[in-house]
Amino acid sequence: MRLLQKFRGKSSPKQGGSGGSNYAYVTARVRAMKSNLLPKETYPRLMNMGIDEITRFIEESQYKQDVDELARVYDGVDLFEHALNRNLAVTFTKLISISEGELNFLISEYLKKYDIWSIKTILRGKYCGASVEEINDSIVSAGQLSYSFLSSLAEKESYESVIDALSGTDYYPTLKGYDGTNLSAIENQLDKMYYDGLFYALGNPKSKDSKLFAKLIRTEIDSKNLSTLFRLKNAGVEEDEIAELILDGGLHISKKEIERLLPLSFSDFVQSLEKYPCWEDISDIVKPEMESLVELETQLTKYNIKSATSFSHMYPLSIVPIMDYILNKKNEVNNLRIIMRGKAANLDEEIIRNQLVI
Repeated sequence: MRLLQKFRGKSSPKQGGSGGSNYAYVTARVRAMKSNLLPKETYPRLMNMGIDEITRFIEESQYKQDVDELARVYDGVDLFEHALNRNLAVTFTKLISISEGELNFLISEYLKKYDIWSIKTILRGKYCGASVEEINDSIVSAGQLSYSFLSSLAEKESYESVIDALSGTDYYPTLKGYDGTNLSAIENQLDKMYYDGLFYALGNPKSKDSKLFAKLIRTEIDSKNLSTLFRLKNAGVEEDEIAELILDGGLHISKKEIERLLPLSFSDFVQSLEKYPCWEDISDIVKPEMESLVELETQLTKYNIKSATSFSHMYPLSIVPIMDYILNKKNEVNNLRIIMRGKAANLDEEIIRNQLVI
């Protein structure tokens, strides 16, 4: 297991100060890394390619080393999946390795979401009877848990043995409440634990960077809560059940505001969103009756990225350009995965295109 939080400056946001953070150096490195991201016009080109052509394109891009090294073990779509996940993990752990002090602390705390993602993936796989290979396809070791450790969890015969192997982690107190039937509740508790941990680490943000970091996290919570509200209200789920799944700490939509939204009918709920900043991004696709929420979730992702990008230009020597890069890199990998999976499943191009965040 990697211990990625190096704390070279031995400081956290709760302790105040920048803790010897090297913002100028890391943001300069990030600008160079961001220049390697695929331009938007690449995606329409990929949509016109077959699987073999897309694979060759990826082999000639920044993913070349990952493809070359994994080609001895995987091929086809499996090779593609593992190369993307490996590249994402290597890229994000690189950010941690080159950062110091408060910056290192903030990045490390944020990337714990990949530990939780992988733990959820493994438990879902065990619940559904997925193979070890299928589970490993979706593991992303960009947090504190190494790929070898996560892969060893995927090989466990039962969810009980998976949880036992995690007994030395912060996730164990939540995971030990899993009884094999309450997976959704445990996943929600893990999400709440993650954001509670971020806010605890921040304490009362005093530095400019910790305040900006908090603002980006709270914007992310707004989007997650809106997605939950749309999905569950559209499905007619009871108000109390929805309230259990809401995350605290949103920037523009507080928990008190959400309590006001919960009793509303779906059409009244949609109309009430006009006063929130995200409305401009979702107004064209929301309506009183919605069969699919894929486009909505795509637009909310765009809203998060747009928020980070706008702050990035305003505060070029801060954590924001780094967060902007993290979000855009993750989005690139998601887009590539959506295209490849969609084509492998022979999905209609319009369905694939509606899921892309460009």
